[in-house]
Amino acid sequence: MFDSTKVLFTGGSGLLGGAVRKLLPDACFPSSTEFNVVAYEPMEAYLSRGDYKVLVHAAAFTSPPKVDKDPGRALEVNIVGTANVVRLCMAHGLKLIYISTDYVFRGDRGNYREDDPVHPVNKYAWAKLGGECAVRMYDNALIVRTSFGPNVFPYAKAFCDQWTSRLSVDQFAQKLVQLIPSGATGVVHVGGPRRTVYDYARSLDDAKEIQPLSIHDVDFSVPVDTSLDCRRYTELTSA
Repeated sequence: MFDSTKVLFTGGSGLLGGAVRKLLPDACFPSSTEFNVVAYEPMEAYLSRGDYKVLVHAAAFTSPPKVDKDPGRALEVNIVGTANVVRLCMAHGLKLIYISTDYVFRGDRGNYREDDPVHPVNKYAWAKLGGECAVRMYDNALIVRTSFGPNVFPYAKAFCDQWTSRLSVDQFAQKLVQLIPSGATGVVHVGGPRRTVYDYARSLDDAKEIQPLSIHDVDFSVPVDTSLDCRRYTELTSA
């Protein structure tokens, strides 16, 4: 039987951490101060005080425009920090679940499968792919590629020419919680139907006046279509 007290969740104070905490209140959600992924020895000390079997690694520097301005921080948190987490899981025999992104794909066709070639178009996605490379060094690990956002769309405009499988954070949290006890390894895609970001935003709140925006009107690189083929997720969770 699945024991959620054995689950340690990095990024516990973030958007996803808050959503998962509602579903798994007995799991452990340390703050970034308590469990800093760029500081290996303090993480080791924290882990020694508990009895954990699964580590869900969601802590990350996630804003593409901010990563463009501060790539060094993304290098430290998303690549070095993830490598530290992998080393920790190796040393203690923990199952690792790494939250990655649909942005690892070029975005030129969409409906990507887990074994399709990756080719990021911005520094944020390169940093997350660097994390994936570290996770691939550990056999007892699952890479979860996804896209999610707040339950209420936080912006006045949304891309009308970018396609996605994005979910609200609560929807993704529910799907993630089903994956944790599955024992799956490798890579799995988790998402909803293929639609534009504008249609996704409207689905969260029809009453909110959201205006269309083009990806050509922003000053950072945005992939056109990173929608995901999620059939493996269905296979893993339908048994």
